[in-house]
Amino acid sequence: MEPNETKHDNGAQMKKYMLGVIIIVAGFLLLLSNTGFLPYELKHILFSWQMLLIGIGIVSLFSSESRTPGTILILIGGVFILPKVFDLSFNVMHLFWPVILIGIGVLILTKRLPRRPWQSRIQHLNNQDLGDGYLHEENIFSGGKQRVMHQVFRGGHINCVFGGSEVDLTQATLAEGVSELEINTIFGGVTLIVPADWRIQLKMTSIMGGFADKRSYIKDNPDPSRMLIIKGSTIFGGGEIKSY
Repeated sequence: MEPNETKHDNGAQMKKYMLGVIIIVAGFLLLLSNTGFLPYELKHILFSWQMLLIGIGIVSLFSSESRTPGTILILIGGVFILPKVFDLSFNVMHLFWPVILIGIGVLILTKRLPRRPWQSRIQHLNNQDLGDGYLHEENIFSGGKQRVMHQVFRGGHINCVFGGSEVDLTQATLAEGVSELEINTIFGGVTLIVPADWRIQLKMTSIMGGFADKRSYIKDNPDPSRMLIIKGSTIFGGGEIKSY
């Protein structure tokens, strides 16, 4: 097994375990709530959209090579849950942008990437060499536009935080079997341009956003064993799939 496949399998296994733990904990808390053992004040905090963001963020930390989306979700949920936990004398929105900017700054300083996320990387359909067949793209306050030429596409991940990405895969070939592409957007968007005969299954979680397959025409796939699964989350953002 190749190193990238091993890393991907380990990440998927960790994500499964963490998701299972969170679901079990949520079940116990719901049981305590329904039997009257959970105080209303605590129930009001635990069963809220803020805790949902924090939970998705925790799972995201174990689901991809990048911890940026998960960290941002935890920060957003943490900021908005403060008024439920503490009696604050100021508007929590005054904390939102400073905390988000500080968190993104820390991530940029600690991230071991050869490119600088703050630098605009808008590329006008430059050819992209995937090497091992996996696409890895990070856009933070920036954008990317690229075309994958005559290569086997096996999946990968795209993370956009306050940024966007457009990837043209019309000249690529989908690898045999099931390939997975993880997409996470927070206040950002992703556009995938794919061949009309690709089999695609969406497993996206959307909060105040959406991700849709907008191909106007889908051809019959000559090889139904090849399929691309697109999973991840869109928070205050979105994405679309289209073909020429």
